[in-house]
Amino acid sequence: MKILLAVDGSAFSKKMLAYLSTHESLLNTDNDYHIFHAQPALPQRARAAVGKDIVDKYYADESEKVLAPVSKFLLRHGINANGEWKVGHAGTTIAKIAESGKFDLVVMGSHGHGALTSLVMGSVVTEVLAHCKVPVLIVR
Repeated sequence: MKILLAVDGSAFSKKMLAYLSTHESLLNTDNDYHIFHAQPALPQRARAAVGKDIVDKYYADESEKVLAPVSKFLLRHGINANGEWKVGHAGTTIAKIAESGKFDLVVMGSHGHGALTSLVMGSVVTEVLAHCKVPVLIVR
């Protein structure tokens, strides 16, 4: 099975990894794993003020902080996964990667906001579910 692990570096991503470690069918060397992080875009004025090279380095550094611990976790379980990040809105970017990469499953943690908070603020999980044709496993 080809599995996309959508991570954001939060405690909810850690819960998702803990869940995987207790389910052998989801965390084993027979599956093909890909770790993905959607990096939020800096405001246009900030990007213009500091320049492309600094912005690109910032994106890479921040994404590495999120991807590296997940890679280490998987390596401890004998799994070598590819990591990738893109700049963009998390929900739609995750859905696009899931479909273009022909993944069988997307696994992600959820902050578990209530209905009112999700209505006002939106939710990455809600957007992924709305835009993604790939099955999504949400861990709360």
